[in-house]
Amino acid sequence: MSSFNSGHSFLSFSPSERKSYPPPKCFARASSKHSKPAVALPPALATGPVPATKNSPKANSSTNPLPPGQSRKWEDWELPCYVTSFLTIVILGVRHNAKSDLTIETWAHQKALERLEIEHACLSAESE
Repeated sequence: MSSFNSGHSFLSFSPSERKSYPPPKCFARASSKHSKPAVALPPALATGPVPATKNSPKANSSTNPLPPGQSRKWEDWELPCYVTSFLTIVILGVRHNAKSDLTIETWAHQKALERLEIEHACLSAESE
């Protein structure tokens, strides 16, 4: 017995007394081929993706090409999305350019200019 668990029989186990427990489910290795999903999927999702048809909302230009010379009609979400995106970029750009410069270099440069002005004023006052 080691000195750590001497006198404490509940800490020392012989190999025959140790039980082998399976790992917890959160640490168990899952095989993608044989494991079942943790949550039961609704029947529509369990069957897999549904192919797009000409009238389905998933139809795109490859499944439903437009006749030559005809333009595509915008969907309801497109105009608000594009306008909001454009305005966001404009507002952020204006905000970025209007931000004051608070770097230490700018502060030190302003202080150095103030000191030079004071020195110049003192020198000009002494020379008069």
